[in-house]
Amino acid sequence: MPETGRLVLAATPLGDVGDASRRLVEALAAADVIAAEDTRRLRSLAAALDVTPTGRVVSFYEDVETSRLPKLLEALRSGETVLLVTDAGMPSVSDPGYRLVAACVEEDLPVTCLPGPSAVTTALALSGLASDRFCFDGFAPRKGGERAKWLSGLATEPRTTVFFESPHRLASTLRDAAGVLGADRRAAVCRELTKTYEEVKRGELGELADWADEGVRGEITVVLAGAPPRSTSVEDLVAEVAERAAAGERLKTVAAEVAEATGVSKKELYDAVLTARRSAK
Repeated sequence: MPETGRLVLAATPLGDVGDASRRLVEALAAADVIAAEDTRRLRSLAAALDVTPTGRVVSFYEDVETSRLPKLLEALRSGETVLLVTDAGMPSVSDPGYRLVAACVEEDLPVTCLPGPSAVTTALALSGLASDRFCFDGFAPRKGGERAKWLSGLATEPRTTVFFESPHRLASTLRDAAGVLGADRRAAVCRELTKTYEEVKRGELGELADWADEGVRGEITVVLAGAPPRSTSVEDLVAEVAERAAAGERLKTVAAEVAEATGVSKKELYDAVLTARRSAK
């Protein structure tokens, strides 16, 4: 019975091939199987790094992830090393990879990672916004209604939020964000990170929306400042919680959600609503 192989997740350069690690070069040369989001890009990267892959190269993009899993898992079970790379950055971070990693975890197959470039942390570091606590939200919703709902959820999010956006939707997303979150909420738009025309535009959402109206090209990562602290008292929130509970939501659940969003004590808010109920009788 052959020794079990392992899945290797490898971060690839965002643009500048000089950011490729020595371990990535070695892995490209030695892997038995290379699963690549775009095989043409993989071969271009290999050529730029002056390395010749000796293993089998297979495509592994969103539309074929599920169908490719059985063969890749079979290779791992048989003792082969499978290297997973995407077009840029870390596999499984808004790129193919999550399903394969989850399947390996389910079967207790070894998974390791060659760390490296990530548009998320690179943009966060360049933004000039708070980076001690942040969240990543993938790509902004494409449709206006879904995007408005998503932005409403960020209205009270205290952490810095990082998300991706396409250049042709950037202006409308920033305009919607200014309308929902306030034109003065600070943000940074990072485009073409590590490439020749890298640009980081920092400012308020209203200003950034005006700038984006002129047209923006390239790969876009947006960093949005967290919501400012709200000076809200328990008493200010009692009516909101009571109204939602009266509409059919569970009181404890509503109290917990509102308390988390506003920073007040969950117990104090819950007790205050019960007191208000008793007083109203």
